[in-house]
Order: sequence, then structure tokens, then C-alpha cells
Amino acid sequence: MKLYNYHRSSASFRVRIALQLKGLRYDYIAVHLAKGDHKKQAYASVSADMMVPLLETDGARLSQSMAIIEYLDETHPAPPLLPADALGRAKVRALAQSIACEIHPLNNLRVLKYLVRELKADEEAKNTWYRHWCREGLEAFERQLNSLPPSDYCYGDTPTLADCCLVPQIFNAKRFEVNLGGLSRIMAAFESCMALPAFQKAQPSACPDSEAEAGR
Repeated sequence: MKLYNYHRSSASFRVRIALQLKGLRYDYIAVHLAKGDHKKQAYASVSADMMVPLLETDGARLSQSMAIIEYLDETHPAPPLLPADALGRAKVRALAQSIACEIHPLNNLRVLKYLVRELKADEEAKNTWYRHWCREGLEAFERQLNSLPPSDYCYGDTPTLADCCLVPQIFNAKRFEVNLGGLSRIMAAFESCMALPAFQKAQPSACPDSEAEAGR
């Protein structure tokens, strides 16, 4: 398996978590988003949408983090990242999509760059945009968690697809200094996840391109 990704990409981070939870080995191929490597011909010849992550496996190329994680869950079912029952799966997918489809699209790198380059937003305006939409989305996520039974993670007592999405979002929220006060269920799930080696090994600071960037 080859994973084309970038250490700060939250979508890539999701897939790295899933790979670590399932104990799957892969080749790490860095695509530097901030430098625009994803738009160069070398990567365009591999990725039709020129985005990360992209997983190369069994002669196929898979894009979109949610699709990749569900593929991994179907082909390597232990440990499962979705509950066994249909209702549980729907609830976990709803949690995951609250982040992947509601929070993340408004705040990913290309949107923030557009705000600055095309709409002439300054650094503070850009960061205010990020903090507003991230906080609003996390408050909605907290309300969803509060409607569920108590648990160590987002749903139940083992990490799921929802946790794979939540942890990268909290990393980014901290980087942009989003107010995380009052999000007790979210932060408890985050702390439970970060106590596990799989999440620690997948975090941006543990990635080879993070180390290379820090060494420059």
C-alpha cells in the first residue's frame, strides 16, 4: 500500500489513524500542499482530483478519506471502525460526516488561500473565519454526542470512524487557537484517543515530512 498525503492535511490524518488502528503497513509518500505539489504534473498523473489523501492498493487508486477508510474497514475488518448494527453505523457516519462534510470544507487550505488571495482577507480575518465555522461545527458535534449514551470515545468503548475524523479536527482547532471550552464530551473522546499508540503514531509531528519541514 502507498499513501499519498501531507502531514498537516486532516483528511490524510484520518486515513493514517485508520491504517494504524488496523495495523496495516504502508509506504508514506509526501505531497506538500502548501508548496502546491498536488497541482504539479507528477501528482496529477496519479490523482485525478489532485487532492490528498490517495491510497494505492491492489492495483487501484482510491481518493477521498471517508471512502478510503470504509474500504479499509471492509477489506480489513478487525478492529471494526463501524458498529455491527445498521442504526449504530448510521449514527457513527452522521458524526463523521458532521466533521468531514460540514466543518472541514469551509476551513481547508484551498478555501483559506482563496480568502486571502482572491478576497484580500488579512490574517486576522482569515483566522476569525476559521474559528467561527470550526467552533459552530464543534458545538453541533457536542450536542450530537450529548444525545448518545456515555462512552469513552465518540460512540461506544472503541474508536470508530467518528474518532478518525474528530481527532484531526481538534488538532487543527488547537493550531488556529479555536475556543474549545465547554466541549466536555468532545475533549474526553479526544483524550481517550490520544492515549492510544495508533493515534500518537498517526499525528502530524510523527510524520516524516513534518520532520523534514522542521529541519529546514
